[in-house]
Amino acid sequence: MIMPIEGAENPAPRLVVVISGRGRNLQAIIQAIESGDLNAQIELVISNRSDAPGMQIARMAGLNCVCIEPKGFKRRDDFDRAMGARIAAARPDWVVLAGYMRILSSAFVQRFDGKLVNIHPSLLPRYKGLNTHERVLSNGDTRHGASVHFVTPDLDDGPLIRQASIAVADDDTPETLADRLMADVEQRLYPAALGDLIAGTVRFYDGVVWRDGQIQEHCPHDDYDSIATT
Repeated sequence: MIMPIEGAENPAPRLVVVISGRGRNLQAIIQAIESGDLNAQIELVISNRSDAPGMQIARMAGLNCVCIEPKGFKRRDDFDRAMGARIAAARPDWVVLAGYMRILSSAFVQRFDGKLVNIHPSLLPRYKGLNTHERVLSNGDTRHGASVHFVTPDLDDGPLIRQASIAVADDDTPETLADRLMADVEQRLYPAALGDLIAGTVRFYDGVVWRDGQIQEHCPHDDYDSIATT
């Protein structure tokens, strides 16, 4: 398991990472911790799917893993309470949604208010919800990106922490664009944004994002171009 240095006066902040799928952003966070680029420890990886490939990534890294599937509950509220209780038991400093594919209830969000973050594959506020890559291509956008944001009860509507983008290629398909966005943007952006939070550079209170002690008027936006448009 990735653990803080024994005897350290200030143990690394505790993360709970919540996934539903392949776990590629989880892998990026693990690598950032192992390389020393991110001062954190992953206390728990939790999924709503027992067959999520990302759980194998977590197990191979020696992390604590838990699966709580919604089919075991009669009501959504009961499932959300069970998930919330297990997350809270891990005493996280940050709850990190990394490809979690269920809409969260207001009660769940409020339980972790101010410490719940998500990465979304679009340049928010554009393209909230699903099928972002298809929508970028159908609208003829020249750039596509990802956003890390605080989670609020409204879907993909929380205040932004960081964004980054790449150029859209003329021959891109939704699949190629999604894969390149993950490799070139998301897996770099999420550890960087978590680093901002852990360092205290970014804070969220009174409904406002503060960066370096001042109200953030514009979130940082990086260009991660790896291709040239034709």
